[in-house]
Amino acid sequence: MLTAAATNEIRYPVGEFRLDPEITPEKRQIWIQQMEQAPANLRAALFGLSEERLDTRYREHGWTLRQVVHHLADAQLNGFTRFKLALTEERPAIKTYEEDLWSETKDGRDAPANLSVDLLTALHARWVILLKSLTAKEFARTFRHPQRGELRIDDAIQLYAWHSIHHTAHITKLRERKGW
Repeated sequence: MLTAAATNEIRYPVGEFRLDPEITPEKRQIWIQQMEQAPANLRAALFGLSEERLDTRYREHGWTLRQVVHHLADAQLNGFTRFKLALTEERPAIKTYEEDLWSETKDGRDAPANLSVDLLTALHARWVILLKSLTAKEFARTFRHPQRGELRIDDAIQLYAWHSIHHTAHITKLRERKGW
């Protein structure tokens, strides 16, 4: 049986998300770079994994690696849409989605992982173009999240950069634990 600390480390391999309130142009560039590198890092983390291994849960009662990859694409797609809404509407209220239920749909459970990696590659390429074009005033634009409250693009970019790193680490850490 794993200790609570070990279980938490498996669940949050890069630590829980913490919002950095001290925004600088240099930090924005780091987050954008993390977004830009995320698809390649995910592809590298998945390299050589068999279909059987993709269907391994990264933690007890957690998602399979395949579901993690599809969840990442689903979440980032929603995130990109939220950014576009924030840039084109005044303080839009965004809708959440049922992540666990999405992960149980046929495509979330069974589709080839490379489909979501390819989707993320194209999506992040577009997102990075958008992010590199934003002014400080645009980074301050907001959307309203039902649970998180009002978020600036400056806040949300941190979340989505972390999110990519977080889920990629689920894969790399499982590979380390299993010796794959």
